[in-house]
Amino acid sequence: MSYIEYFKDFSPEGASGEIKPLKVNNHIHTPFSFSAFGSIDEALDQAVEENVQVVGVNDFYTFEAYPQWCDGAIKRGLFPLLNVEFIGINREDKKSGLLINDPSNPGRIYISGKALAYPSVLSANDQSILDDIMTVNNKRSEEMIKKMNNWFKTVGFGYELNFESIKKNLTNGHVRERHLALAIRMLAERHYYSTERLLGFYLLLFGDKCFESHLHSSSGMENEIRSALLKSGKPAYVEESPEAFADSSVIKEIILKAGGVPTYPFLADAVKGYTDFERELHKVAAELKRRNIYSVELIPARNSLQVLKEYATYLRNQGFVVSFGTEHNSPGHQPLEVMAKGGVPLDNELMEINYEGACILAAHQYLYASNGHGILDEHGVLIQERRNEFYQLGNALIKYVTCKKELHEVD
Repeated sequence: MSYIEYFKDFSPEGASGEIKPLKVNNHIHTPFSFSAFGSIDEALDQAVEENVQVVGVNDFYTFEAYPQWCDGAIKRGLFPLLNVEFIGINREDKKSGLLINDPSNPGRIYISGKALAYPSVLSANDQSILDDIMTVNNKRSEEMIKKMNNWFKTVGFGYELNFESIKKNLTNGHVRERHLALAIRMLAERHYYSTERLLGFYLLLFGDKCFESHLHSSSGMENEIRSALLKSGKPAYVEESPEAFADSSVIKEIILKAGGVPTYPFLADAVKGYTDFERELHKVAAELKRRNIYSVELIPARNSLQVLKEYATYLRNQGFVVSFGTEHNSPGHQPLEVMAKGGVPLDNELMEINYEGACILAAHQYLYASNGHGILDEHGVLIQERRNEFYQLGNALIKYVTCKKELHEVD
């Protein structure tokens, strides 16, 4: 079923009136990249439990989760937003040594595409660019596994990892670094049952490096494995190929061609001292507009409430579409309800900003599916004079899905 078929009975007429913000999480990874969830159903069921009624899938490089995400969300009375995430490179920024939203690699930039078309409208050429990036990333993971197996031999561990087995059993085709950490942890626990033997194994594997995580904390030990074995300078590290990163301008064009809205993910105070690019908020806002980016997102769990509010309100007032999410692209159970660092709930103003952003993106998704034109003009610029119209339309669309479910349950 295509996206627009879910709204065959929806009428945009009368899309106005009172707006009551709902809980929104517009950045959730699924097993099609790497996810804290074992399945899409698990993620959507948790959203229902926490009353998060607008849910945005946001996998790396792929749109493959969209059919399951849309169908599963609509059936549960949740409104689906369809997003994607890329890691690109800006050559000029790299040359000048500018840190953007990757705090360790100059010129490297994370870019999300929000509210993409479903089914995909990408050309075969553009899709091949994404497929090539996935292939290069998988090749790197395969090389890391070979180095990891050599390290196992060095420390006297008589077992091996198998790339094809990991790809088949732990992924949906895209093998990422976190999958390797998961596979190593599972391998260790499969062969060392007692706490004493497992501890001895990890100390041997890490070169007697002390670690802070609880030995039986799955998420903690996977992070320890990444830090001790898979990062730069460690036994299984393989440098990333330049072919794994498309130019940021190419990524932005792919997002636009895919029917989406190019979106800049902020780190803000997730990094001590901020990055070079983000240090002065008024300058980064102006620069994003110069680069034709009018949508931004934050992952509030990384930010203090004070900084989150400063950034979100300023950027909203500067005309940006602002949305929040949780990622859930690392192991461990965490709430889907968006909260600031330390589990601090969003206040009413932040709830309204997040919901407004979701509504505008929902309107874009619907309008693009209906007639090929959304909230951006032909130059990719947000049509600011229609902002409230988009807000009202998106609210009506979201309520159409969420209230339809509630009425069905009453009946």
